[in-house]
Amino acid sequence: MNRLSRVVLFAFALILPMAGAAAGDEPAPGQIGRTFRESGPPLPQNLPQAPDGAPNVVIILLDDAGFGQYATFGGAIPSPSLQRLAAEGLRFNRFHTAGICSPTRAALLTGRNPHNAGFGIVGELATGYDGYTGFIPRSTATLAAVLRDNGYATAMFGKNHNTPAAETGPAGPFTHWPNAMGFDYFYGFNAWGTSQWQPLLFENNRALPPSTDPNYHLTTDIADRAIGWLRNVRSTAPQRPFFLYFATGATHAPHHAPRAWIDKFAGRFDGGWDQYREQAFARQKQLGVVPANAELTPRPAEIPAWDSLSADKRKLLAREMEVFAGFAAHTDAEIGRVVDAVRALPGGDNTLIFYIAGDNGASAEGGFDGTLNELAPANELQAEAVATAAQAQHLGGPEFNNNYAVGWAWAMNTPFRYYKQVVSHLGATRNPLVVSWPARLRDKGGLRSQFFDVTDVMPTVLAAAGIKAPASVDGVTQRPLDGVSMLPGFESATAPEQRPRQYFEVFGNRAIYERGWFASAKLSNPWQSKRAALDPDKVQWELYDLDADFTQAHDLAARYPEKLEQLKALWWAEAGRNQVLPLDWRAGERLARRPANPQKHFTFYPGLAGLPEVLAPVIRNRSWSMVASGRFTPGDDGMLITQGGFSGGWALYLRGGRAVFDYSLGTGTRYRIASEAPLPAGTTCIEARFHYDGAPGKEFGRGGTLTLLADGREIGSGHLERTLPAVFALNEGLDVGADYGSPVADYPFPFPFRGELHSVTIDLE
Repeated sequence: MNRLSRVVLFAFALILPMAGAAAGDEPAPGQIGRTFRESGPPLPQNLPQAPDGAPNVVIILLDDAGFGQYATFGGAIPSPSLQRLAAEGLRFNRFHTAGICSPTRAALLTGRNPHNAGFGIVGELATGYDGYTGFIPRSTATLAAVLRDNGYATAMFGKNHNTPAAETGPAGPFTHWPNAMGFDYFYGFNAWGTSQWQPLLFENNRALPPSTDPNYHLTTDIADRAIGWLRNVRSTAPQRPFFLYFATGATHAPHHAPRAWIDKFAGRFDGGWDQYREQAFARQKQLGVVPANAELTPRPAEIPAWDSLSADKRKLLAREMEVFAGFAAHTDAEIGRVVDAVRALPGGDNTLIFYIAGDNGASAEGGFDGTLNELAPANELQAEAVATAAQAQHLGGPEFNNNYAVGWAWAMNTPFRYYKQVVSHLGATRNPLVVSWPARLRDKGGLRSQFFDVTDVMPTVLAAAGIKAPASVDGVTQRPLDGVSMLPGFESATAPEQRPRQYFEVFGNRAIYERGWFASAKLSNPWQSKRAALDPDKVQWELYDLDADFTQAHDLAARYPEKLEQLKALWWAEAGRNQVLPLDWRAGERLARRPANPQKHFTFYPGLAGLPEVLAPVIRNRSWSMVASGRFTPGDDGMLITQGGFSGGWALYLRGGRAVFDYSLGTGTRYRIASEAPLPAGTTCIEARFHYDGAPGKEFGRGGTLTLLADGREIGSGHLERTLPAVFALNEGLDVGADYGSPVADYPFPFPFRGELHSVTIDLE
C-alpha cells in the first residue's frame, strides 16, 4: 500500500464514527464505532420467549399397558396417581396409539403419522424405505424442538426408542439422539426394553457406569432425576415454562419390581384371565369408561380357557400376573412422586399433563406359557424359556427377561380383543389417556369419547401454548402435521369430532377408521417369529360400526359389503399417502437379517461401554478367537470383555487369578470354562478360541469347543452344547474392562478390571 492510500484510509477512520449522526447526537442503537464511546447501545438479543401464560407441559408415557389394566379404567391394579389426575382432569376412552413402541413414540413427538416420521416399525427392524428408515427426518421436527425454539426448557427421562440402533454407540453420530431432537437434557436408555435393576443408561450421549445401590430400580431413578431437573429449572430460570417427557421402561418386559410390591398381589389372580375379564368389564361399565350397551368380546380361539389348565400351570401363570401387577402398581406410585413435584412448583396448576397408559396394548410376546426371556423366540429357545416352579419364585428379580402369558395380555386389554402389534383390533391401539390442567379445565372428572390419536398430542400442546406449527425448522421445510388439536374436546364432551380418519399398520395387520366405521384385517400374531410365508391378500377383512359397537364385537362385513370395499380402497390410498408401502409383515426374519458389521478383525480398549450389537463383532454361528493383551498377575480380578447380559451373552474375565469364560442362553442355562490354576506370573496374553461345530452360514445355534490359553499355552477347555443364533441383547452392548449392563453370570457386578489391560482383539473366521 502506498503513502497516499494510507492517508486516505486514516482520514476515513477519523470521520467514520460521525457518519449518520449530527454533531452532538447520540449514536443510534446498534451503530458501531471505533470504541464503545463512539458506538450506540447494542440491540437487544431476541432470545426465544414463550407466549404469555404458556403452560408447562408434562407427557407421561407407559410401555405395553392395556386399557383394562389400571383401576382408573376398571382394571384390578391400583392406580392412585392416574386416578388423582383423572379426578382433577379428563379421561379419554377413545384415544389410540400406533400399536407398537417406536411408531407410537415417533407419532407422539412429531405430530405426524408414524410412517411419515420414518418409524413404520421398531427401529431394530428398519428397512431403509422412506416409511421405515428408523430415524425421524428433519422435515418432521419434534415437539421438543419446536417448544425449545419458543422458550421452553426441555428434557426426556426414560425410554428413547427413536435413535437408530447403529448410532447408539459411543462414537455416535449423535444427530438422532434426544439432544439433537430438541431435548436440552436426556437421562435414559436407547432400546425397546432394559433391565430395571441393571440398565445401561446414558446421560445426554455419555454411557454411565451401573449403580452399586443394592435397592436400585430404574423407575425410581428416573423419577428422582426428573424431580431434580424440574427443581433446577425453576431455580435458575423461573420465567421459562418446561416440557418434561417422562417415558418409563415399565411395563414392558422384563417385568421387574421390588418384592414388597409383588407380594401385595399374592393370590389376587388365582381366578384366572377369564374371571379377570368379566370382573374388569363390570367395573368399566360402573365407571362409565365403556358404554352401558357395550359387549365383552369373546376369548380368541388360540387362548385356552383358564379352567382347562392344570393346577400347577394355573399356579405358575398366576405368579406371572402377580409380578406384572406389582410392576405396574410400583410404576404408578413413582409417577405420583413426579406429579407431586410438578404441582408443588410455582405455576404448578398451569401445567398441562398427559398421562398415556401405554404406547400400545398389553404385550402377548411372552407366548402361551409366558417366558423367562422375551428374546427366546428369535433364538429358537421358546421351550427352554418356560419357567419352572422354582424359577417362578425369582420372577421380578434381575435374573430373567420375563414376560407373562398371552392370556394375561388379553385380560389386560379388556374389553377388546387381541394385543400389541395386532392393530386390526382395538386391543393393540386403544389406550387410556388422562389429561389434567387445573388452570384451564373446567369439567373436573369428566369423560371424553371423541376419537383421538397419539398424533394429536403435539398439535394440542402447540395450540395450548399459543404456538403456531413452524413452516421451517433449522432451514428445513416441514411436513404438515397429521394430528389435530384436542382442545375443543377439552372444553366439551359434546364437541364435534375433529378427526375423521386414521389408518393403522403393523406387520401387515391393518385397519382404517373413517367417521365411525372401522375396517380391519388381521394377518399375524405377536408370537410368530417367522411370518414371511403369510399372504396379506388372503386375509378376510372385517367391518365394524364403532359408534354403535364400542368394543368391536360385531362384524358387519357381510351386511355392508360396499362399505367394506370402500374402506379397503381408502386404506390403500392412505398407505400410499403416508409412506406405508411396501407392505412388509416379516418380524423375526428382519431381526435375524438386520445389517451386521462386516469386519473380521477388531481391536478394543478399556473403557469401551455399550457398543451396540449391530456394530460389534458377529461371533454367532462361526469360529472365532479373542486375545486380551496386558500384564497379568496371579492375583488379578475383573472383566476383560463382555457382550450382552441377563437376556443372553458371554464374558471373559479373571477371578482369583484364573481365566474364566461364561456363556449364557438367557434361559437359566449357562456354560463355564475356567483355567485349572491361576495364571503364571508375567502372563501378557490371555486367549479364548472357539471352534464352531456347525457349517458357518448354513447351520445356526450349534455348539462348539472353547479353549483358553495363556501366552499360547492351553490352560482350560470345554464344550458349549448350544449357542445363540440370532441375538444376544438389544439393550446392552459390548464392554471392555468392566460390565456396564447387566451381568452374564454370577461374578461380582460390575466387576471392573483392576490390573493392567492394554487391549482386546477379536478375529472372526
